[in-house]
Amino acid sequence: MSKAIERKKAVVEEIAQKLNDSASAILFDYRGLTVEEVTELRTKFREAGIDYKVYKNTLVKRAADVAGMGEIKEALTGPNAIAFGYEDPVTAAKIGSEFAKDHKALELKAGIVEGEYFNEEKVKELALIPSKEVLIGKFLGSINSPVANFAYLIQAIADKQEEAS
Repeated sequence: MSKAIERKKAVVEEIAQKLNDSASAILFDYRGLTVEEVTELRTKFREAGIDYKVYKNTLVKRAADVAGMGEIKEALTGPNAIAFGYEDPVTAAKIGSEFAKDHKALELKAGIVEGEYFNEEKVKELALIPSKEVLIGKFLGSINSPVANFAYLIQAIADKQEEAS
């Protein structure tokens, strides 16, 4: 086998492994972005622990088949980049969506989130979900609120009884 074919097989295996290991893999069309803008986007992804890569579509299609995620093949047209999020399935879509607001050339195309195919519309909806930390904070706040209200009520009753005596 030639070295080129061996390298391509290795890349297909790498992509398939990333698809299987990631919580989300979001596909972007980056046509029209300048080198500086792409560098800025890569930096934002890197800071968030997101792996941002550009692969040939044919290799991604083969890897999607290997990983059992062939649905994403229909979105693989034109130049694409993939952001692999390993911890939080929302972060890659959120960063890409925020970046696309200021840079109209970046376009969210599709994604695989926890093994399920998301079309462009679903990816944009996913980007609207608050981060894991914000959701945990809201949840803890909602749990804390009734307890705090109960404590204030008990204190008010105690204060009222104290005034009466």
